[in-house]
Amino acid sequence: MIGRIVQFFGNTANVRLKWRIFVAVLVVIVFADFLVLRDHGEYFWDLLPGWGAGFGFVSCVVIIFVSKFIGHQGGIMRDEDYYD
Repeated sequence: MIGRIVQFFGNTANVRLKWRIFVAVLVVIVFADFLVLRDHGEYFWDLLPGWGAGFGFVSCVVIIFVSKFIGHQGGIMRDEDYYD
């Protein structure tokens, strides 16, 4: 079971299907967020439907780009043959 899942996500032929699954899951999460009662929000953005999903996605993208910048520009990443 795990082997088939790893092969599915590792295979480049499934790129379109993976993107469709990703978008479908995102749509389901945002749609489910419309069903939650919003009377307990502490800030005004807590009352916006889809805020958690959007904020989480943007946060993950920012973390990826910042870590890539630190790795490449900050001198943390080395070539594969650095120790040879």
